[in-house]
Amino acid sequence: MIRNNNPEPQPNNPLHGVKLKDILSFLVDQLGWQALGEELNIKAFLNNPTINSSLKFLRQTPWARDKVEELYLRLIDK
Repeated sequence: MIRNNNPEPQPNNPLHGVKLKDILSFLVDQLGWQALGEELNIKAFLNNPTINSSLKFLRQTPWARDKVEELYLRLIDK
């Protein structure tokens, strides 16, 4: 298998090049953990959350990551 170290640009993908850690940090700065957990209905954000534990959860839970990314896109469009 050949890996391409220079992926093709994705001009129509607003998440291209944005790290999950940066998305989560932005949301926490904007909303706080409590509001983020309530807005997305994700208990992991309500129970003693940290950036690292939340990143691990989001990487293992596609539906939660989708919710986080959708909220991020809604907030940056405002």
